[in-house]
Amino acid sequence: MESIYIGILGLGTVGSGVLNTLEKNRTIIEEDLGSPIRIKRALVKNVNGYGHLNIPSDLTITDDINDILDDPDISIVVEVMGGIHPAKEFILEALRRGKSVVSANKDLVSLHGPEIVKTAVENAADFMCEASVGGGIPILLPLQKSLKANQITEIVGIINGTTNYILTEMTEKNMSYRDALTNAQKLGFAEADPTADVGGFDAARKIAILSSIGFRANVTSDDVSVEGIEAIDSKDIQFAKEFGYVIKLLAVARQQPEGIAAAVYPAFVPQDHPLAAVRGAYNAVYIVGNAVDDIMFYGKGAGSYPTASAVLGDVLEIAAHLHHHTTGKNAWLKENNPAQFMDPNFVLSSYYFRLIVDNAPGVLSEISQCFAQDGVSIKTMWQRGNLEETAEIVMVVYPAGDTAIQNVRARLQNLNCVREIANVLRVLGESGNDER
Repeated sequence: MESIYIGILGLGTVGSGVLNTLEKNRTIIEEDLGSPIRIKRALVKNVNGYGHLNIPSDLTITDDINDILDDPDISIVVEVMGGIHPAKEFILEALRRGKSVVSANKDLVSLHGPEIVKTAVENAADFMCEASVGGGIPILLPLQKSLKANQITEIVGIINGTTNYILTEMTEKNMSYRDALTNAQKLGFAEADPTADVGGFDAARKIAILSSIGFRANVTSDDVSVEGIEAIDSKDIQFAKEFGYVIKLLAVARQQPEGIAAAVYPAFVPQDHPLAAVRGAYNAVYIVGNAVDDIMFYGKGAGSYPTASAVLGDVLEIAAHLHHHTTGKNAWLKENNPAQFMDPNFVLSSYYFRLIVDNAPGVLSEISQCFAQDGVSIKTMWQRGNLEETAEIVMVVYPAGDTAIQNVRARLQNLNCVREIANVLRVLGESGNDER
């Protein structure tokens, strides 16, 4: 069979991982593929800045995208440069020229995936992006193929390694949020500006992609409601442990007859739930289908080599399509396929409340009335940390809709006896659903 030639956009952490993995595993890769495969050209910003890499003698480094686009030998373009622009323009132009594309770019796919896939199909090319969601975890292809016979009803993921590492440190080492974040930055798990991670925005982009494939509808990151972990306190971590839970940042998408709901938020997860065991920088995606029932994918969600594994998996899939002349046949995201979104009040969740209140007679009665006015029932209530003037009230309520919970919060805020609403978090049910 003819050789497969690749052009790669970017030789940073992931790009160098792709290069090294291909060289390391070349023998088994080419035996499986049945033909030689190599990276012919690499696009970089500064052609003189890569002396530290073991660059093969037959790999040309360039700072001109046209060297890749104009090369008739190159049939697959790998985009690992990141960002929206100029990555989008480079990808679309490569597809228009009939070159298939592999991308690890979650930002781009979550916003422009349908347009990119449409362009690929129109030009008899493939577009694949396994690495855009779970790093080394194979999840997008199973959703497209292995689980295709299912009606997917729920996707719950721990899909940001930075926040999971921070929450694990807070849980297992009793660290404060600030100390755990600093530690994550020192180890390279968190950026100098960690907002995208700790604010939940990275996870929102990933759950948008998963939802679009799993629910066969266009969901963008703009459709995902987002809460981060910045407000999680060591006290919340401790209460979670005492009550049989751990706190995780969850990306949750559900499909019900009323529509789709997608959100990112920190939640109490029962200690016996599979997601509770996901520690450190590891990721996991928990899926519920009407045939397969519950299934979970677990592994390293980031890093040079795990991500390179997913990228090269896509490359080899496309290479097989090229050999069989079957590229451009899979419109796995479609334009003009809008999602119907659920009214938040149809999404019922159990909640944890932590309040700082006056230590005085009648306070519990006033608080209870705030919940009762919207039909929110209190499941359990504890009073902790009695001081002379204030007390800490912790409670878990039965499932309620978003409006009811917001009304309760507003009433509590207006009570003179409530000094502070320290935190309000959702509680995940043992089945993977919020408690119902």
